Amino acid sequence: MSNEQLMTQILWPNFVSTLIMVGCSALLSTVLGFLLATVLIITNKQGLKPNPSVYRVLDFLINVVRSFPFIILMVALMPVTRSLVGTTIGTTAAIVPLTFAMTPYVARLFENNMLEVNPYTIDAAKSFGASNSQIILKVMLVEAFPSLISSLTLAIISVLGYTAMAGTVGAGGLGAVAITYGYQNFDDRVMYSTVLILIVFVQLVQVAGSYLYKKIKA
Repeated sequence: MSNEQLMTQILWPNFVSTLIMVGCSALLSTVLGFLLATVLIITNKQGLKPNPSVYRVLDFLINVVRSFPFIILMVALMPVTRSLVGTTIGTTAAIVPLTFAMTPYVARLFENNMLEVNPYTIDAAKSFGASNSQIILKVMLVEAFPSLISSLTLAIISVLGYTAMAGTVGAGGLGAVAITYGYQNFDDRVMYSTVLILIVFVQLVQVAGSYLYKKIKA
């Protein structure tokens, strides 16, 4: 197989599949993770509306999901994945366990970022009569935004690693290419081409995240 065929027939289509998995799961887990983090922030002991029962339940569930190795979680969620998308194989099917795995991870990162907001800033907003939603969206979110960008960068890089593992059980993407064409067929050219693409992708994500962090922080 020529280099051109390798790129157009194998690497490029599976790179696109990886981008779709990373993009969709990162978007969904960011939205869901932010909602979970908001509830955790509101209901903790020093929160805007403390509710120990709700906080303990969410905290426990997040810790439980995060304790699962992704490959085991993906297999355990196959019935859920099948019921949602009709199959357990392919790019679309992989988005379900990827989102499920990343949401509590993102939620914990976002919670820690918002907890670092200066409490005096929150007290000042309260003294001006700001509602809980205004404090969350216009104070805590704004103050923590640079840190949220850094956490999101880390989450995207992590989900990229998860897509490689998902490729071993039929999700497609570069992970499947590395295993099927590289490892099992003893094709070092495919293996190292895949590794190189993943390295470049991670570097681009990190550079973009660092740039946005510095731009917003300035």
